[in-house]
Amino acid sequence: MAAAPLPPVIVPAPEPAALSEGARILNTFVAPTKTFTDLRRSAAWWGPFLLLVIVGFVFSYGVSQKIGFAKAGENILQTRPKQWDRIQNMQPDDREKVMQRVENQTRITSYAFPAINLILLLIVAGVLLATFKFAANAKVSFKIAFAIVIYATLPGALKYLIAMLTLFAGVSPDTFNIQNPVATNLGIFFNPSDNPLLYSAGSMVDIFMIWTLILTAIGFTCVSNVKRGAALSIVFGWYIAFMVLVVGLTSLAS
Repeated sequence: MAAAPLPPVIVPAPEPAALSEGARILNTFVAPTKTFTDLRRSAAWWGPFLLLVIVGFVFSYGVSQKIGFAKAGENILQTRPKQWDRIQNMQPDDREKVMQRVENQTRITSYAFPAINLILLLIVAGVLLATFKFAANAKVSFKIAFAIVIYATLPGALKYLIAMLTLFAGVSPDTFNIQNPVATNLGIFFNPSDNPLLYSAGSMVDIFMIWTLILTAIGFTCVSNVKRGAALSIVFGWYIAFMVLVVGLTSLAS
C-alpha cells in the first residue's frame, strides 16, 4: 500500500533585517520604503531629529558670521513693504530700538528653531494621523506617524546644507533671506518687496518641500493599508490648505 504523500512544508518568509539609524537616514533618500517599513519594528526618531538639530545650529552660526542677524532681520522686514515703510518713517531713536528688537528676535528664533520645529512636527503628525484614521481607516499609532513625519523632513536638512555652502561661498547679504535661503522654489521669479503675496506663495512651491510631502505619503502607505493615491491626496491637500493660510496672513502683514 502506497504511503500518503506528505503535506508541503511551508517555510515562513524571512523577516527583513533590522536597519540601524544611519541606514534608515540614508535609505530615506535612496530607498524610502525600506526606512518607513522598518518603522513598524521600531519607531525611534532620535537619529534624524538630532541631524536636523545639528544642521540647524550650524546654519544659524553661519548666518551670524556671514550675514549678521541685524541684516537678516532687516531683509525679512523688506519682504513686508507696509511694515518696512512704517519703520522707515519712525524717528531715528525709535527706529533703532525697533531694529534692535528685530535683530534679537531673529537671533532667538534662529537658534530656537529646532525646538519650534519639534512642536510643529508634533502638530503635523497629529493632524495627519487623525485624517488618515478618519478618511482612510488607517491603523497607525501616533509614535509611528510622528517618526514618519520626522524622517520625511530630512530633505530639509539637505536644503540647509546647500544654504550653508552658499553662505560660506560668499552670498550677497543684501539678497539673503534666512526664511528662504536657497533658490529651489518659485519664489525666485518674484521680488518680495514688489509682490509679497506671489513671493510667499511661490516660496512654498519648493523642490525640497515637495520631496518631503511625497516621502510623508510613502511613509503612511508603508505602515498601513492606505493606497498611494489616497495618501498623496491627504498630504498634499493639507499642504495646499496651509499655503492658503500663510498667503492670507502675508496679505495682512505686507
